Amino acid sequence: MNLFEKIFNHQIISRLDDSGTFMVTSHERAWLKTMLEHPAATEAFTTETLGKLRSILEPDEVLEISSHLIEKARSKERQVYHPLLRPLRRHIMNKTGIVITYEIKGERVNNDHSGLPYKLEYSMVKREWYLLWIHSRNRAMMSTRLSKIRSVTSVPMKPSVAEHLLKGIGNTLESRKSEVVIEIVRTYNAELSRILYAFSSFEKNVEYDAETDTYRVKVTLFGSETEYLLSKIRFLGQRVRVVEGDYLKKRMLESSTKALARYEDEAVCEQTSSK
Repeated sequence: MNLFEKIFNHQIISRLDDSGTFMVTSHERAWLKTMLEHPAATEAFTTETLGKLRSILEPDEVLEISSHLIEKARSKERQVYHPLLRPLRRHIMNKTGIVITYEIKGERVNNDHSGLPYKLEYSMVKREWYLLWIHSRNRAMMSTRLSKIRSVTSVPMKPSVAEHLLKGIGNTLESRKSEVVIEIVRTYNAELSRILYAFSSFEKNVEYDAETDTYRVKVTLFGSETEYLLSKIRFLGQRVRVVEGDYLKKRMLESSTKALARYEDEAVCEQTSSK
């Protein structure tokens, strides 16, 4: 792939992403049609949406997997979908107040706390959904696992009150944001798609310097996302390096130093035993 092709492809993908458009292959359509036959599909989608998807995919073939995939013994699976996702999304869109009852440590239960739902987040590390909501009484930002929520009911809330709560928490979250810049080592530019996919769950902006043929990924994150980002950087190894972000640089240096020390100790032991 030459320089022009790389720039052109990146611009096309960026523009499609900005407009909310994405390309789907025939294999992906077949996979989606197959997955829609799973019993969980009726819970994940409304009847109208499920019917529309099945109608669009009617000409496509179902993906034949019975002769290719064998399911082996595995640990208990946590479902990505949760029944509360749909009603909570509706409350967030409508800026509706809620009364929530949820479990805390020690199997204790907090009953009937009022607040305003702000955002739904999925933790890639814990593989669980969380509801971020604003407590009406103390104006604090709360984070509650959906698996710990006993009940949620909607209650009327004045638009002016909702806007005031959202503005306050928005300013708080903005102050907690940090930015890091990750540079893709030029030798691995051909793996750009794979590298960007590793950062797909983060808010990011990609810049390309034509003079140096270098890609830089500016990632915006909250403190709770730092460890997950570190795991992605370690996974990519020598393909990337952190160029801005003192804390991440420090942590990567610590990891590298410990790894080198471990192998140096093993080398010394092997030399001693050989003598």
